[in-house]
Order: sequence, then structure tokens, then C-alpha cells
Amino acid sequence: MSRYVVMVDFRLRPGARTAFRTLVDLNARVSAHDEPGCQRFDVVELDGEADRVLLYEIYDDRAAFDAHMKTKHYFAFDAESAEMVASKVVTTGGLVCEGSA
Repeated sequence: MSRYVVMVDFRLRPGARTAFRTLVDLNARVSAHDEPGCQRFDVVELDGEADRVLLYEIYDDRAAFDAHMKTKHYFAFDAESAEMVASKVVTTGGLVCEGSA
């Protein structure tokens, strides 16, 4: 079975990036450290797009991602960042080829 990939494209309200990054970075670190089903959780800033942040997450399976969505740290991140987010698009899929060794 392939691992479960989640990509989230956040468009932030102007001026929210610093505060948002504090929250999302904590969520990423705690998820990767404390959740056994979370294999990877990257936060990406795009060149020339100050109000856009991407997440790239890999979980063992859909159940591990569903468990992530029920954690205290996820709920805190979601609630505290809600006013900073203008929009978000979530894309999911299965990891079919891993390029790293």
C-alpha cells in the first residue's frame, strides 16, 4: 500500500506570514516528532509570494492522517491560524515513487 500524501496551499492575508509561520512550524515539528504515522511534514515558502505557504506531508496511510486531524496540536493550529488564512486548497494522493535513497 502506498503512503498517503497531503499538500496544502495556503494563501494568507497580507502581513500574516510571520505569525502563521510560527504556528505552522510548531504544528509541523510536533506532528513529525509525536505522531508515529507522520513520516514527513515540510513547510515551504515560495519565491516572490510573501502571502503563500505550502505544506507537504506524508503519512503511513489515510488512517494516520485522520488521526493527525484529531490531535490537540492540529486543533490549536487550525483555530489560531484561521483568521490569517484567506484561502486554502488541500490535495491528497498516494506516494508511488520516492526519489530519495
